[in-house]
Amino acid sequence: MLSPLASDLGVQYLLVAAEQAPSVLNTQPWRLRTSGHDLAELLCDPSRRLRVSDPRGRSMHLSCGAALFNLRLAVRVGGHRPTVSLLPDPDEPELLASIRMTDSTPANATERSLYSAIRVRRTNREPFEDRMIPPSVMAGLRIAATREGANLLPLDGAAANELLEQVALADDEIERDKGYLAELAAWTAGRALFDGVPRHVHGPRADRDPAPVRDFGLGHRGRDRRVERFESHPQLAVLTTKGDRPVDWLHAGQALQRVLLMATCHGISASFLNQPLDLRDMRRRTDPRHARGHAQMIIRLGYGPVVPRAPRRPAGELLLQERRGRDRLMPLLRL
Repeated sequence: MLSPLASDLGVQYLLVAAEQAPSVLNTQPWRLRTSGHDLAELLCDPSRRLRVSDPRGRSMHLSCGAALFNLRLAVRVGGHRPTVSLLPDPDEPELLASIRMTDSTPANATERSLYSAIRVRRTNREPFEDRMIPPSVMAGLRIAATREGANLLPLDGAAANELLEQVALADDEIERDKGYLAELAAWTAGRALFDGVPRHVHGPRADRDPAPVRDFGLGHRGRDRRVERFESHPQLAVLTTKGDRPVDWLHAGQALQRVLLMATCHGISASFLNQPLDLRDMRRRTDPRHARGHAQMIIRLGYGPVVPRAPRRPAGELLLQERRGRDRLMPLLRL
């Protein structure tokens, strides 16, 4: 069977899968490097880390983990088996994962469905329907998280309301930080063509407080958004891991993307309310160890309308030259 990296088309196939992963503020902080015909390497791009809200690099690693899951799916749908090694070289901390590709059986129906969902998955900040996710579907999402070494914990009504209050309090505190607001504005002002969170995907303001949708600090910039009624009972879930180290963050990112793609297959939308986690990171505090794990993502789930996709970087910008020893890496030209 022909190696997926034996041609430029094969490399492009992987790049297109990686570029469509979700990332914090759509920073897309990943790069891909190939070595020979059977090895791909995922690297982070520290220049795209959020210096104020992500000083530990937790969100950056989680974002790259989501891209890694897309790469794994692309390799499987291409008829190969990906053997993944996380953080394989302590002398190169930017190298987050290596993917060795070997011949395998064709992808199964679930893998093909998840791969097809990559191109239609969106972060949806619009109001959702007042319709509960069936218990059987939620159970499937929880299983999806456990397959990647994480846990998805759905919250009942009282717990969800309490978490929304915590989100609002965290929002109030971090939005008093001028550096945070400047960083947020830099990635949400809508000037960039290929990254960030432009206005057309911000979503409306909620008609109540605490809101189940992120404000992005727009109130501080005098921008008006339409006001709409959101679902009466937001369905929230928290993604957790046993540990709180870079390797755990990579597992969390892969679990997140598996959950999001499976949700997409069921017609379920998602958005995120991570302000309490941002605040924790800004204080440079690790999450205290407890029985239910370390919180890595706060996810709002439900049935939402079709929304446009946030912009993406050209695939060629993500590709680094093939590795040769420890030579300095330079970006390739756009494909």
